[in-house]
Amino acid sequence: MEVPRYKRVLLKISGEALMGEGQYGIDINVLRDISQQISLVVGKGVEMAVVVGGGNIWRGSTAAAHGMDRSTADYAGMLATVINALALQDSLEKHGLVTRTLTAIPMQSIAEPYIRRRAIRHLEKGRVVIFAAGTGNPYMTTDTAAALRAIDIGAEILLMAKNNVDGVYDSDPVVHKDAKKFSRISFIEALNRRLEVMDSTALTLCMDNRLPVLVFNLQAPHSIEHAVMGEDIGTLVSN
Repeated sequence: MEVPRYKRVLLKISGEALMGEGQYGIDINVLRDISQQISLVVGKGVEMAVVVGGGNIWRGSTAAAHGMDRSTADYAGMLATVINALALQDSLEKHGLVTRTLTAIPMQSIAEPYIRRRAIRHLEKGRVVIFAAGTGNPYMTTDTAAALRAIDIGAEILLMAKNNVDGVYDSDPVVHKDAKKFSRISFIEALNRRLEVMDSTALTLCMDNRLPVLVFNLQAPHSIEHAVMGEDIGTLVSN
């Protein structure tokens, strides 16, 4: 069996990626594929944590742009991430994986509260840990939550699974057909060029804590497995 490059990773999945070809909600086939890939990775001895977004159900920034109080809109978005986390937990358990969902906002009836040492202990026991409700604070994206949790648990890399985007480009590849894809890029260059890797707060957190970020296309076959094995996919952002 091939030896994975990374022992402990954090996977960030956007809410939009869970929609599949739909316009809203969760595509069960996408959820099943993600769970199958995570199952294969965990079977190789990798400790896997996951942060999932909520954009397939609710986007706080969009609601705020239409006049809703920003804090209220962001809290609603956090609840959307919990819905996605519970759906992913159920799918992972159907694939035989012991899974724990930890939320930044206490919800004792459905999930454990986020406690750093508890999360690490779950990982050490081979359980998949899903972090939900972002950071628990408005004005903070789930990208920032992913960076923060990855640093907190000592992950070796942050895997940014994008929706039909296979890496970082110097311009929008949909608009500009001659857009150049980077195989590797530094944090400083990504920040200076304002490239859409993740939000600047999250990117700065990763840079300051020397946490590499791999941006790749979730829809590509076996993409999560390839990422964990250290294969040459997507774009690696590092110091």
